[in-house]
Amino acid sequence: MKINGPNHSNFNPYKKNIQNQQQASETTAKKDKIEISNEAKQMQEHQKAQETRKKHVEALKQKVDAGEYQVDAKQTAEKMINFWKNR
Repeated sequence: MKINGPNHSNFNPYKKNIQNQQQASETTAKKDKIEISNEAKQMQEHQKAQETRKKHVEALKQKVDAGEYQVDAKQTAEKMINFWKNR
C-alpha cells in the first residue's frame, strides 16, 4: 500500500534546475577538432611531388624504350652553361 502525504501532486521543485543543467550541457558539448602540423602538411606535399615525379620518370622511360625520346643538344648545352655560371 502506497501512502502519499498531504501534498501528493507530481510537482518537482527541482525540475527547472534539472532542465537548465541539461540545456547547458547540450550547448557546451565539445566538438571534435583535428589539427595537422606544418611538418605533416609538408610531408604530404612532398609525397605528392614524389608521385608526380615518379609518373614523369616512367613516361620518359617508356619513350626511351620505344625510341621516341629526342634530346635537344643545344638546349641541354645552354642549361649546362647556365648551371656552371651560377655556381
